[in-house]
Order: sequence, then structure tokens, then C-alpha cells
Amino acid sequence: MAVFTELSDEDRQIISAAYGFTSLLSVIGIADGDSETTYLFRTGEGEYIVTLFENGAQPLDLERAFETMEALYRHGVPCPKPLRTLDGDATSMAAGRLVAVVSFVPGASPTFAGPAKCQSLGRVMAQIHTILERRVKCASRDLPTGAIHGALVQANVFFLGEEVSGVINFRLRHEDALVSELADVLVGWAGETNGELNKERARALLQGYQGIRCLTEAEKEALPGFIMASTSKRFASRKERALLPEIAVLAYQSVTPDILG
Repeated sequence: MAVFTELSDEDRQIISAAYGFTSLLSVIGIADGDSETTYLFRTGEGEYIVTLFENGAQPLDLERAFETMEALYRHGVPCPKPLRTLDGDATSMAAGRLVAVVSFVPGASPTFAGPAKCQSLGRVMAQIHTILERRVKCASRDLPTGAIHGALVQANVFFLGEEVSGVINFRLRHEDALVSELADVLVGWAGETNGELNKERARALLQGYQGIRCLTEAEKEALPGFIMASTSKRFASRKERALLPEIAVLAYQSVTPDILG
């Protein structure tokens, strides 16, 4: 069931004081959902997204998400700039809810992404992976690991024109093989209804990615298997699940050398 927490005038002032807003020009409720309430605060310092977490959020998780966004923002990745409280905390409290504040990013989530958008997404994902990759000595057969976004779905990626203008929602950030997220994004953004990858969109996404970060030979060899696994997850709860083995094989076979480049 959808939820939405109304902010009283006192709640708005509590938030403003916690983050040092000198003037509050307007407050607009922009979204509701099962786990969070979101507002746009227009202030004398700028525009900010204020999120009230209804359940499940922990201060430590949000601190980790903030640290990730701060690192990415410093390196020029298009993502919100986290705003800490005047005391330096990632969260505050208002209306009995945990609160987090980030800068507003322009743009909109796409209902469909053609090759140009896929290429831009590939570049941004590679930037994220390059910045957050664990710098450890490993054997040539090992898969590079690091912090990944964890949910690079359409709802969490904004575009202005064909370029990514912002990546949001880093709450699912976690450590994993980088190629696992690449596979999830390929399936989510370039996967067809029969499980195959659309070659044009997949090629564009991989070109964008490898323009920033080249895949290792081990990653190239592992990618078809990760694509198969990601496709299986995607279709497991759908009516097509009876055909899941055939769909997964098609996905595996669609990772051809001309797509990898």
C-alpha cells in the first residue's frame, strides 16, 4: 500500500535548520511509495530532494550510500550531491522518520532507450566501476570486483536528451563482480521479450562502457554466463517462465563477438 508522510510547518523548519537552509521558498511533494516519501525543497541555497524513509532504512546504510555518491560526485559522475547536516551526518530526523537530502538533478527517466542513450549509460556505468573498483592484485582469471550501484534500472537513471544527467538511489550499493552489473544492465536495457539482446543497443552500451573501462579477457569470457543468469532472474516470475530454459539459452547465445567488440 502506498504511503505519504505529510510535513507540518514545524517539520519543514526542523529540516531547514538541520541543513542550514536560510530561506525556504516552496515545498512540493513529488512522489510516494511503499518505503519512502519524497519532497522537492526550493531554498535560497538551491533545490534539494528530501526523502523521508518509511521503513527499512538504517543510518549506516545511508552513510555508505552518501560516501559512495560523494566519491562519484567529486570525480564528475552525474549523480546527486549528498547534503550532510550542519553536524556532518548523512541523516536527520523529522516527522518521526529518517531523513536524507541530496541535490536536485534535472532530467527524466526514459520509457525506452535507443542506442545513443545506451551508449551514454555505458560510459557512466564504466565511470562508476572505474572509481569504485577494488585496487587489488589478482590473477588474470579473476573477475575484477568493487562497489556497484545495484539497481541501474530505468527509474534510477535520468536523461537530458541522449545524455545521462543523473544516476540516483544508491541504497542497494554493494560489493560484487563488476561484470555482474554489466550483465544486469545489458539485460534490463537491451533485452528483447524473447530473451535475446538487441544487438544495436547492446553494442552501443558496450562501446560506451569500453570507451572508459576495457573489459578483461576473463570478463569477456564470463559475460555470456552472467547474461544467462540475469535473464533467468528477469523472466523467473513472468508468464514466460515455462520457456525459461530456451529463453536463457537464447540470451547466452546472443552475446556474440560483434557485440563485444
